[in-house]
Amino acid sequence: MVGVQGTVGGGPAFVVRRSDEPAVRDTARWGLAVGALGVVFGDIGTSPIYTLKSVFDPGDSHPTRVSTDAVFGVVSLVFWSVTIIVTVTYVLLAMRADNDGEGGIMALITLVRRWGAGRGRRLVAALAALGIFGAALFFGDSMITPAISVLSAVEGVQVVQPSLRPFVVPVTAVIIVALFLVQQRGTGVVGRLFGPVMIVWFATIGACGIAGIARRPGILAALSPVYALRFLAGHFGTAFFALAAIVLAVTGAEALYADMGHFGRRSITRAWLVLVFPACTLSYLGQGALILDDPAHAASPFFLLAPVWARLPVVLLATLATVIAAQAVITGAYSVASQAARPGYLPRLRITHTSASRPGRIYVPWVNWLLLVSVLALVFAFRSSSALSYAFGMAVTGTITITTLLFFFLARARWNLPWWLTLAGAAPLLAVDLLFFAANITKFTHGAWVPLLIGAGIFVVMTTWQRGREIVTAERIAREGPLHRFVDRLAAGTPPTVSVPGTAVFLDRDKRTAPLALRANVEHNHVRHEHIVILALEVEPVPRVPATERLVVEHLGPAHDRIAHVTLHYGYLETPDVPQALAAVDPAATDGPLDLDSASYFLSTIELSPGPARTMMRWRKRLFIATSYLAADAAGYFGLPRERTVVLAYQLQV
Repeated sequence: MVGVQGTVGGGPAFVVRRSDEPAVRDTARWGLAVGALGVVFGDIGTSPIYTLKSVFDPGDSHPTRVSTDAVFGVVSLVFWSVTIIVTVTYVLLAMRADNDGEGGIMALITLVRRWGAGRGRRLVAALAALGIFGAALFFGDSMITPAISVLSAVEGVQVVQPSLRPFVVPVTAVIIVALFLVQQRGTGVVGRLFGPVMIVWFATIGACGIAGIARRPGILAALSPVYALRFLAGHFGTAFFALAAIVLAVTGAEALYADMGHFGRRSITRAWLVLVFPACTLSYLGQGALILDDPAHAASPFFLLAPVWARLPVVLLATLATVIAAQAVITGAYSVASQAARPGYLPRLRITHTSASRPGRIYVPWVNWLLLVSVLALVFAFRSSSALSYAFGMAVTGTITITTLLFFFLARARWNLPWWLTLAGAAPLLAVDLLFFAANITKFTHGAWVPLLIGAGIFVVMTTWQRGREIVTAERIAREGPLHRFVDRLAAGTPPTVSVPGTAVFLDRDKRTAPLALRANVEHNHVRHEHIVILALEVEPVPRVPATERLVVEHLGPAHDRIAHVTLHYGYLETPDVPQALAAVDPAATDGPLDLDSASYFLSTIELSPGPARTMMRWRKRLFIATSYLAADAAGYFGLPRERTVVLAYQLQV
């Protein structure tokens, strides 16, 4: 930053030239790009470790035999798969569809429901349901990625010293536990720590790739799509089954989109195009050249590409990089869970915001510990990256296909693209996605059932919570009744009540309905407090809300009836403190000061039980009730004094 010194009022001043501001912003963007390397690109950036190894794995049910045509065809398919799916589908297209800066499939679902109104209710509902299943598959991906990534790196020690094989699984488990324990420190801290490591990683795999290419420069011809098309057309049976392993090269694509709220589209795009994509391409080309040089190298082409003296350092670096790969989908899972709670697909979970400048950087404890348990279970069940690779591609291809479909529907609905242009763009991309999906179906009995089972389970939980919430909300609104009508009846003395001294604060969702706790006080206890405050809280998409904009007060009853509605506005980074905020209320707005030192706070909660009504199947009712226990504690969330907080519970059958 360049400045000139001058004087203002006789004193020194430092004047910053406005022309330098773009340079400062540009530096900040590159800083975000480095941070994105440490969080977003670990998954896709470590795919070169196991992709070609899995393609030529002799233990596969449909192995690809090493030959010149096969090597050129596979490397070409890898390059063009990454180009089409990651660069075109995600970086150039899907990442333009954001919901207030947030990305991922849940953001797409929200946008589809918002912009699809009027284009067929059933169609939009079907696409939303498909999107929910895609989000459920992403959670499956979030469980498999840390397991396969860390396992594949630690397995590299077998190349250096085969006798270390028994220690692979225990060391992997220790690394995974340590990774999940540091999540609460925040993605910003993790990104600053891991970003420089990933720069070294991509520089290393790029350099090793160049060394491999130098052995067989002819491998560069594989960049031509002719080799990919020739391999598919001339050896379709082999190429089709090879796609189930080639898809491993694009794992992490959905994480790019889901993590967009953490670092922004521009930072992710810069990092991908400038460093990640070129480095991965060089690595795949170098591995292809190495296999051409000696087919035996197909057993572990990534680690054998490094010089003998550098293999142990590369294994250690790969272990760090795969830890970062796990980070990419973990933060993506946080984002998806947070977004799923907003439209009612999951209960309101406790969320910790870890950045004062970016709303997308969050930590969700419940999701963190669920992922940890699931990842460890997969590690000990499969015990090798090769075994897990069969399961990996299924979740990835399913999520990618659904994302592509939702994006093009949104493009038609939101940007009014003509049908012919929408189909011209969607058809080839969906054809590629469906080809990969079909190839992975062939691995169903070899592990592909795992992500489908996980996805189906999470899908049932999310749709059950959505349906149960609709039932409860409708019943609650019917019981609460309109707020203004209730206040008018109260002012008219119906039913008759006794006024007691003090202030009562009733928390409610909005000002349309009367809180159940207030209605119970009046109708069952026949009492009302001298001062009544009905309070709603709204969290805005900004870090902090100025104190001058915190309160909105509306008087509800007749003059001097002392009934007011207060809306509190907080930023996403702020911790709500209801008593402190109410202290700033103007006494004139509430017909006198509020007695907050002895005020009582009333919360309305609902105790659920399965009922005879045929709203859902009985097992889904029990699942909905069990899921409700995951919701965050309301009293703690609002900062209420527990000794003066009254929780009134109501029985409601679903």
